Amino acid sequence: MAKFISNGWEIYFHPQLFGHQYQELFERVSRLQEQLPESEYKTHATVKLFAAITVAIETKIPADPFASYFALTGALKRYGRVKKMGLPQRYRLFFRAFDTENLRAIVILWLGFPRKEGAKDDCYQVFNKMIERGEFPDSLDELLTEG
Repeated sequence: MAKFISNGWEIYFHPQLFGHQYQELFERVSRLQEQLPESEYKTHATVKLFAAITVAIETKIPADPFASYFALTGALKRYGRVKKMGLPQRYRLFFRAFDTENLRAIVILWLGFPRKEGAKDDCYQVFNKMIERGEFPDSLDELLTEG
């Protein structure tokens, strides 16, 4: 599981979900860098998405992962999500923060992209189903040993 420290928080990537998403996105961006002139590369939508996700993970979330603008409600209240903040309108970056005596950790779980609100493939519905299926254990230790 990927790990680095930012603003006193240990940051991890969920290996089966976000870890794969981030790696695939990184590889696409690397190929684009090889194929495109610099001016086109810098303005490419995939490159902008990757940059926005990286900034969110490295600076915005660790600044205050429990901030109200990240908070979800109802069944999802233990989780947070990045909405806007440089991300294209249709994307949401889901995470879970743990602030314990021994460890301050953030686990980046999944990058979702919503469709119509209420649709079966709306990212909030999909994320909720992942939680119901137990894809994200409740304890930090279990979550970090997944995969």
